[in-house]
Amino acid sequence: MQQPCYHCGNDCVKSPILFDEKNFCCHGCQTVYEIFSTNNLSSYYDLQSSPGAIPQEIEGKYDYLDHPDIIKKLIEFNAGNIQVVNLYIPHMHCSSCIWILENLNQLQSAIKTSQVNFPKKTVRITFKTDTVSLKEVVKLLSAIGYEPYISLNDYSKGKKKVDRSLIYKLGVAGFAFGNVMFLSFPEYFEVSDFWLEKYKYLFRGLTFAFSLPVVFYAAQEYFISAYKGVRSKILNIDVPIALGISVLFLRSTYEVLTNTGSGFFDSLTGLVFFLLLGKFFQQKTYSFLSFERDYKSYFPIAVTKISKIEGGVEEENIQVYKIKKGDRLLIRNAELLPVDSILISGNGQIDYSFVTGESETVAKNSGDQLFAGGKQLAGAIEVEAIKSVEQSYLTQLWSNAVFSKDREQGFVGLINTISKHFTWAVLSIAVVATSYWLMVDSSLAINVLTSVLIIACPCALALATPFALGNMLRIFGKQKFYLKNANVIEKIARIDTLIFDKTGTITTNKKASIAYEGMPLSNEEASLLKNTLRSSNHPLSRALYDFLAEQDIQTLDDFQEITGKGMHAIKANKSIAVGSAKFVGNETETETLATAVHVKTGNHYKGKYVFHNQYRKGVKELFQQLKKGFHLMILSGDNQGEKKYLQQLLPLGTDMLFHQKPEDKLNYIHTLQKEGRKVMMVGDGLNDAGALAQSEVGISIAENVNVFSPACDAILEAGQFQQIGAFIQAAKQTVGIIKSSIVLSFIYNVIGLYFAVTGQLSPIIAAILMPLSSITVLVFVTVLTNLKGRKLFKKL
Repeated sequence: MQQPCYHCGNDCVKSPILFDEKNFCCHGCQTVYEIFSTNNLSSYYDLQSSPGAIPQEIEGKYDYLDHPDIIKKLIEFNAGNIQVVNLYIPHMHCSSCIWILENLNQLQSAIKTSQVNFPKKTVRITFKTDTVSLKEVVKLLSAIGYEPYISLNDYSKGKKKVDRSLIYKLGVAGFAFGNVMFLSFPEYFEVSDFWLEKYKYLFRGLTFAFSLPVVFYAAQEYFISAYKGVRSKILNIDVPIALGISVLFLRSTYEVLTNTGSGFFDSLTGLVFFLLLGKFFQQKTYSFLSFERDYKSYFPIAVTKISKIEGGVEEENIQVYKIKKGDRLLIRNAELLPVDSILISGNGQIDYSFVTGESETVAKNSGDQLFAGGKQLAGAIEVEAIKSVEQSYLTQLWSNAVFSKDREQGFVGLINTISKHFTWAVLSIAVVATSYWLMVDSSLAINVLTSVLIIACPCALALATPFALGNMLRIFGKQKFYLKNANVIEKIARIDTLIFDKTGTITTNKKASIAYEGMPLSNEEASLLKNTLRSSNHPLSRALYDFLAEQDIQTLDDFQEITGKGMHAIKANKSIAVGSAKFVGNETETETLATAVHVKTGNHYKGKYVFHNQYRKGVKELFQQLKKGFHLMILSGDNQGEKKYLQQLLPLGTDMLFHQKPEDKLNYIHTLQKEGRKVMMVGDGLNDAGALAQSEVGISIAENVNVFSPACDAILEAGQFQQIGAFIQAAKQTVGIIKSSIVLSFIYNVIGLYFAVTGQLSPIIAAILMPLSSITVLVFVTVLTNLKGRKLFKKL
């Protein structure tokens, strides 16, 4: 006797595994079932006719994924034993799907991470190739009911499958709504003789027929979402909508079949049509905001392009989106590879943790392929781009789940909580009001029930936050302040402490004056110093590199940079140390007013380059503005030689700490957070990576360098430094706008509920008003955020 597996449906053969009174063919299927059951996702088995069923032909269906050339087209990243693939999952539709797809590592240990992009219905999977292949990953997805859509033609041309289902459903609902309204005219005008004698049953039958595709096709997502929510013990906003549609359809069908009335098919089809119209408007608006956000140079990141000229080479900084195939690029130590490329020269030691989460470096030789997202860790290298860059790819890397932090959701969570309780309140009001009218006037009870369920839907409430934050995100982008995601705005609005790094943050190296004090350097030493500085991305290194005379470009035999201290380099048995006095071994150096970079060649201390720092324009005014509402601090790795000058420049009471190592900054911020402080850290993205990650909001200042840190929450172009106060103010005002929209939604719902409960509001009017209320809230938050942004940034 066959014993089918409860999960996949296959025959358990001779020895089924019995678990939870169910048969499983293998431990893999048992594990999937355990995960689903433990996390309240067992509704998966109720929604699928053959849950987890693997078609027999699947065994050969994905054989083409064994072909190396095809794998190369599909794979996004491939280095060592790690591959990354981004797959389109058309059947993804709810929070349960997201959970399952983001926990694939519990089904297959070789899968390291899986990150879902729900709006695009994609999942980005990082897996170990020495244990599992791409083919096996795809088969796993198919086995649990999420077969990916793979089109090699689409991949090769960079196109994506467009989901037009909403447009089709909107068309069906609109067509049915128009025809049902037309067929209902005899009812509206009470054409009794003609109507009763000949065509009443025909017209009512047609309206019933037109309602069927609307309910069972156009409105199906509302029923699926509501059902999944209830089974997962989540009362989402689709529950009252699904109830309203069900009540209208069942009551109308009853009236037509029993010949007691014509039903409410006009209201039903109108409700679904206007709901879908509101959803279509929402979708288009989101697409517009996304386009505005990602347009061209989303990040102010530059890379050094190398061009051959007569008598040597020329180096120039270009925006990464201007990189073309065949361009030769200089990648310095700790710089990110912005494009897929071929290593031309230099010692390639690539850290792909930005992509994979694995911190182990990968050695690369000349001619090897390098992938975008890798960080060079052994001095400067030269590479040749093999493709251009799309900023959306860097956005994807920046938002990689590997670097996600468990932070409080704040105001976004509050909106979700309000929506949940609001739905309970709506259902309670609907039950009480309907019960009352059943006793007083049963003919009005159905109208009251449907009107309450329709008019009080918290759609507008739920849409206020993403649209307000999304629009301000777009406005910030135009002002060259680039956030990782919209939630960062809410976090900025809650901060009470601002901490600034000094070098490269409140100071600018473009205008710094530099003087050398010490023994002259030989030509060989000067060349070694220049090429050592060429490999570093520290602000002082870049400033000194530009200051020194031109030298022949050489590849170093060895290079090492110790964060916050300095650099060691070797060329042809000649060594050099560049950095702090302590780093080069000059313990007798006394502290001076200016910042200095010390040089030692071999075992001999040579001298120092003294920087007379120039502070950024508007620093004094910015700190005076921020002092009114925030606790301000300077955390610097430099000596305290400039402390007296800073005390004169900055407001009285600004705390200053010097000689701070990167770990010291991180620990100090952690101490402040234990005291209940909400901290924003503003740094250069290099030595401050730990502090940026520890703070509630980490802002990296970008000044014509390709320093791209996953630790930060935002990137600010250096020229906009003086506008930090305006950005914070805009974030706070955006949260205020969201709160105002909540009040507006409640006022609307209270008024609407009054008319619905008292039986003065028909279902069709409610169906029209509900999407209009959502549109009103969207217009409200969009217009106000635009006005606030224009007012704050009008001088820019």
